[in-house]
Amino acid sequence: MLGNSAGVILPVQCLDKLRVKKGDKLHCVETPNGIEITAYRPEFAEQIELGEEILRENRNLLRRLAQ
Repeated sequence: MLGNSAGVILPVQCLDKLRVKKGDKLHCVETPNGIEITAYRPEFAEQIELGEEILRENRNLLRRLAQ
């Protein structure tokens, strides 16, 4: 156990496909097909959060532009 998390062992081929190395954090999401594991990128997560905020704040403007 690592705090509230647990470590896992993944084959080298899996690490290569995820483009991660030992000690990197992974992100798990439940999907209709099961659990999806992706590389966790804090800077990307911040960019997505900012984009979602902009979309929420400018919803009406974006709808008018889409017409």
